Amino acid sequence: MQTELSNTLGVEYAVFGFTPFPAVAAAITRAGGFGVLGAVRYTAPDDLARDLDWMQDHTGGLPYGLDVVMPAKKVAGVSEAEVEAMIPEGHRRFVDGLLDRHQVPRLAAGEASGWRITGWMEQVARDQLDVAFGYPIKLLANALGSPPADIVRRAHDHGVLVAALAGSPRHARHHRDAGIDIVVAQGYEAGGHTGEIATMVLTPEVVAAVDPLPVLAAGGIGTGEQIAAGLALGAQGVWLGSIWLTTEEAELHSRRLTRKLLAAGPGDTVRSRALTGKPARQLRTEWTDAWDDPGGPGALPMPLQGLLVAEANSRIQRYEVEPLLGTPVGQIVGRMNSERGVQAVFDDLTRGFERAIDRINRIAGRA
Repeated sequence: MQTELSNTLGVEYAVFGFTPFPAVAAAITRAGGFGVLGAVRYTAPDDLARDLDWMQDHTGGLPYGLDVVMPAKKVAGVSEAEVEAMIPEGHRRFVDGLLDRHQVPRLAAGEASGWRITGWMEQVARDQLDVAFGYPIKLLANALGSPPADIVRRAHDHGVLVAALAGSPRHARHHRDAGIDIVVAQGYEAGGHTGEIATMVLTPEVVAAVDPLPVLAAGGIGTGEQIAAGLALGAQGVWLGSIWLTTEEAELHSRRLTRKLLAAGPGDTVRSRALTGKPARQLRTEWTDAWDDPGGPGALPMPLQGLLVAEANSRIQRYEVEPLLGTPVGQIVGRMNSERGVQAVFDDLTRGFERAIDRINRIAGRA
């Protein structure tokens, strides 16, 4: 599983693992892959610095990267409070009614509502990067298109490669023209924000669109055989996210959610706007069903939806209200049926990759 890109970055396997958990990202890097820490939940730069310090202490000098969320369209001169004031009262009543029907307790007095989706605000990501560029990160990835031109230049000045996710060949060409170094072709099967083109179709289209830039295949990949397929389609590596959610190093802090993930099949996810206002694949729950019901008010556009449901999601997670409890996850969830360490996942990936290569060699008459 070595390619020109993995050799450039100095990693043993061309497996790029995205995760919001520092312990998982570090374990991916130690296992021979390339750990990428998601930064969107860090609203305080000091918290990100703390976890990057931890990454430094637990990666043994091996490379890792950071994923930020910088929107393609800038919202300038508008505060979070001003944006939140745009949320219609009818939508607030809908959320309150849904929580009341499921008897979701309120947070204790003084208890923070947890993660709020503020990463859409460009200044939040810029503050994160002010911290991150003080560390020897080797890759900066952006989940919402190409970063601003000055950020691309700044990354390159620090010797950091820049990656951006793309859901179509048109998006990929835009990234190429913006000076992006690596395009992540993220298919419809992926967890989180996705487009409408499946990975098997999207990957070779993006490879052709941006040649000779390296492409990573993403979406529905969680076995070594699928990694071999991605490389056969022209990718120089794979981008895996969902598969790490049920690893022993993950910090979901919810046994009920872990059990739901382990029990879910590939048909138990839905691409819904319920979480952020943009289509994002996640576990199907009574929460997503309510927002997708034509009789309901419908989700608000990003970032209003994320701000609207932030406290509700914190309450659902805090009290583990199972009918409503979910998380972004891809269709590969059907293969996530046991809790394993990151190293065990890598062992399975390498064995599966070897089986696939041996099979192709036999078919080609080389074995």
